[in-house]
Amino acid sequence: MTSFSRGDVVIVDLGMMAKVRPCVVVSASKPDSQRNMSVVAPLTTEIRGGECEVEFPKPKYLLDNSAVNLIGIVGVDNAKIGRVLGPFPADRMAAVEEGLARMLGL
Repeated sequence: MTSFSRGDVVIVDLGMMAKVRPCVVVSASKPDSQRNMSVVAPLTTEIRGGECEVEFPKPKYLLDNSAVNLIGIVGVDNAKIGRVLGPFPADRMAAVEEGLARMLGL
């Protein structure tokens, strides 16, 4: 199984039509002792400038400019998480956290 941490960009099999795509891990490590799952937010190249997107500078491990699609957060079985691409930019992780809090009304 792949070892990853919160703030890592990982490849995730989101199933069926969602396909295999890069996602940023937004949950704490092992958030639930009874389930081997994590919460991830998918990255998208279809940047629309919406309130639930967080843009960031293109890192070397991605081919195109992307944004985090916060509205697409999903819980996934850790077995569906493939390799780690690299760390998400730390300064933009704060924007992801703020966006999630606003979107979820926390």
